[in-house]
Amino acid sequence: MRYFKMNGCGNDFVIIDARSRGALPLSHAQARAIADRERGVGCDQVIALERSIRGDAFMRIWNADGGEVDACGNATRCVAWLLMEEGGAASRRIETPAGMLYAERAGERVITVDMGSPLLRWEEIPLARAMPTDRMDYAVEGFEAPGAVNMGNPHVVFFVDDVSAVPIETLGPRIEHDPLFPKQVNVGFAEVRAPTQIRLRVWERGAGLTKACGTGACAAVVAAHRQGRTERKVEVLVDGGSLEIEWRAGDDRVLMTGPVELEATGELPAA
Repeated sequence: MRYFKMNGCGNDFVIIDARSRGALPLSHAQARAIADRERGVGCDQVIALERSIRGDAFMRIWNADGGEVDACGNATRCVAWLLMEEGGAASRRIETPAGMLYAERAGERVITVDMGSPLLRWEEIPLARAMPTDRMDYAVEGFEAPGAVNMGNPHVVFFVDDVSAVPIETLGPRIEHDPLFPKQVNVGFAEVRAPTQIRLRVWERGAGLTKACGTGACAAVVAAHRQGRTERKVEVLVDGGSLEIEWRAGDDRVLMTGPVELEATGELPAA
């Protein structure tokens, strides 16, 4: 099967075109083998393009640990670009386990994705018990009152003075597996530099610390605005570049705009 190695702001993917097969029966072990940076192709997430009746393609997502998840913002931009290049269209509809996503071209290799409306109730995140999600009753080693947002996957966002001083490799997995988060959680640490700019780093569940997290950037802007820290349109600086996130007031939709890069193409062996 043909694959495309792509990245969005450094968050990298192996995208497998399985549309001719109808579906890709990829096991957790196979996904881990492909994502392995020493013995496989190497990536943060493995993506399968499958046939869709409702959209231009159906996107399935496996994290580097082999676990299947419902959403990945940076991968959606990469998939949208591939589909646009293939058909010469300016927009595409991508079906995901989290719902239908709409993408359009915003530049030569820049894509805007409508990520939908954020889910904000405690049971939608989900959390193990009822509590406010704008400022959670939750603290870890002095980091407290984070915001919780579901952008097709669960996120918790802590606001810090200096994101470079946060021991993310230690705190990230600890928070990810906290019993408060029954489906585990992506952990963001956000440094608000201006009402229109955030510096963000994210520990992704099942993948670890990545150079960018698209849904994490969306969650950070939603959480920041809910706490009165930023405006609704914000530049989010990540390790691999920057994303423009807008949480529209009129229709509650979150738009993500950012670059994509095609690194390589190749063929995966049949077994």
